[in-house]
Amino acid sequence: MDIASLNFVGFVALVVLAFHAVPLRVYRVGIVSLANAAFIASYVGEFRQIIPLLAFLMLGYVMIELVRRRASAAVLALGLGIVLAAYLLLKRFSFLDGLPTLPFPYLVVGLSYILFRILHLMVDARDGGLAARVPPLAFFNYTCGFLSFVSGPIERYQDFAASSERLHVQLDAGRVRHAFARVITGYAKVIILSGIANHVFLKLEDQLLAGSDQSAGWRSVVDYGACAAAYTAYLYYNFSGYMDIVIGAGWLLDRDLPENFNKPFQARNFLEFWARWHMTLSDWFKTYLFNPIVKSLAEALPAPALLPYLGVVAFFATFFVMGLWHGTTAVFMIYGLVMGAGASANKLWQVMLVSRLGRRRYRALGENPFYLYGCRGLTIAYFVVGVTCLWVDMAALDRLWAGLGPFGLCAALVLTALAAAIAMSLQDAGLAVVRRWLACVSTLTRTHIAGNLWAATQVLAILMVASFFHKTPEFVYRAF
Repeated sequence: MDIASLNFVGFVALVVLAFHAVPLRVYRVGIVSLANAAFIASYVGEFRQIIPLLAFLMLGYVMIELVRRRASAAVLALGLGIVLAAYLLLKRFSFLDGLPTLPFPYLVVGLSYILFRILHLMVDARDGGLAARVPPLAFFNYTCGFLSFVSGPIERYQDFAASSERLHVQLDAGRVRHAFARVITGYAKVIILSGIANHVFLKLEDQLLAGSDQSAGWRSVVDYGACAAAYTAYLYYNFSGYMDIVIGAGWLLDRDLPENFNKPFQARNFLEFWARWHMTLSDWFKTYLFNPIVKSLAEALPAPALLPYLGVVAFFATFFVMGLWHGTTAVFMIYGLVMGAGASANKLWQVMLVSRLGRRRYRALGENPFYLYGCRGLTIAYFVVGVTCLWVDMAALDRLWAGLGPFGLCAALVLTALAAAIAMSLQDAGLAVVRRWLACVSTLTRTHIAGNLWAATQVLAILMVASFFHKTPEFVYRAF
């Protein structure tokens, strides 16, 4: 079931009406469970296609309970190894061709996010974070909740359990209006903004990759930069719009899903960018991979002066694994290494500046407008270039490299950084001028009449753009 489709809108409306028909917690848990099962069933054509997913869920549940009861490092390592082996088998990574495969197509949508939740529960069970057994129905609803099944956000089980205790609470009018506004904003992002960006990207991509003559001139540099920037805009508005939709729908079902984006393109550096982009994924990797790697390295090499450099090793390892999680082909390894290189270079740059300037002068440098917008522009440009790996395969990447070369790629990075820096400075200047007006408009849109008028305007714009493109853009992170 496509999140941006009318079928999903009708499905959510039906679930919300059934959910609030009876104010009993046990009834509402049943409605949510049926909704989760129905949503998963919408992706399969025959029962056997869902058997591997069910087997993976059962395996994960058994391993979680085993770790909770034994609570030893050896049992945790064994459980992690078994669950990860099953995941690799089901995902069919292209560089692991020797592994056996099932002789029929089966559902893999949502498998990556289920893996995160299972691993989180296993580690927390080992550390004492699960005092009691997770009920099977709660485990199913946590791992397979239809709002976050396809692509998150990644919610901690403790937060999920706490919100599940509130399912008897009645909605108030303010929460309903807020939820509808968030959902409509999400659809405006997905259909209007990401739709336009995707339209531009596809046009530029055809022009960039379809031609047989790829001369390493300025035209190809500009075309590549514009194409990569358009894809990044599509990725951001599509993904953040999806999050707006599911978070708003969650409010109608008395669920407070965690936020996943916090104005990432306002980040001052690459490390801050990843603290603002896909935040639940970043937090998960920081908690369960980056921090343990740094801790292990620090224990093996207990020298305080080495700690920043140990972080560099951990960044490469963490982003490499994150790249593999995004996709099953070799190009995603490159994506992980590129992002790891960016985070590592950022950390080393900070260490060098602090050692040479001192913390006070380093903070003062960070407030210098030219340095600030230069850093913001370079951060955006590096990410734009890095996510190229999400829209090409290895053959297309080879053609791009042959056409651009190292000079062309660096030129595209610099031009994109300059354009982003100028755009960010103009945006901030414009917002400073109209800040009071925007605050007034924001206040007006919270009132019943003005708020409803603004929502209706967005809906009309959504319908107009959808009719122009004939179909809504595919949800991009579903592919990962």
